[in-house]
Amino acid sequence: MEQQHVADIGRWFDDYTRSFLDTDSEGFKNIQLKIEHTRRVRAVSDALAVGEGLSANEARIAATVALLHDVGRFPQYRRWRTFRDSDSANHARLSVEVVREHNLLAGLDSAECLLIEEAVRFHNLLELPERVSSPTRVFMRLVRDADKLDIWRIFLELFALPEEERASAATLDFPDLPGCTPACRNALLAQKVVRLDQCRVLNDFKLLQMSWVLDLGFTSSYRLLLERDYIARLAGTLNGKLEIRSAIEGIQQEAVRRATMYREQ
Repeated sequence: MEQQHVADIGRWFDDYTRSFLDTDSEGFKNIQLKIEHTRRVRAVSDALAVGEGLSANEARIAATVALLHDVGRFPQYRRWRTFRDSDSANHARLSVEVVREHNLLAGLDSAECLLIEEAVRFHNLLELPERVSSPTRVFMRLVRDADKLDIWRIFLELFALPEEERASAATLDFPDLPGCTPACRNALLAQKVVRLDQCRVLNDFKLLQMSWVLDLGFTSSYRLLLERDYIARLAGTLNGKLEIRSAIEGIQQEAVRRATMYREQ
């Protein structure tokens, strides 16, 4: 694909999302958060593409996936006033519907269209489907990593704000109570990805985000994670004493191990 395609989609994204800002003050905060998130995911995707040595065309495909991965969030919030998929609809599938409705991939090679649509459709799965071919898997992993890296930024900035100033839908309505759910704590201790359907309080959601360390796919992703010290900073926002220091240390050590392992490959 040509750079002009990426630029055209970027302009479309700005125009499309601007229409969703015509809402109440709470809705404005939530929509603006997702607009800024997409722009940041695009920037992180560009950085990962450089770090991983992607070709110019691969970088353009990755940028397009980043721009489109969450476009379903906007109609989702307008209709249901939530970003929780279980209470509305799968936002990744909604994103593909928006892409097709607006014919955004017109003029692209059919193989590139498939790469982009599949990367968007599957970016939010707990695990990548085995049947997906290798080229598509690269772009899915790239957008998943870029997505996580920016979500860590979002929540650290969010938790620094007074509760009344936060974009309410971002925390999926989890109550900010002390303690955590045993299933979430046990998953982190076992170095497994915490499942969203096991989360009951905001601390659980934070443990889920820490566990994402186990699902990154690129050396450059681990480098950014460690440089920005996201895990320790997120742990510092936990409400109450959770007695999970060993779990957090284990996650940190695993991040360092994998970064070193990937660099040596």
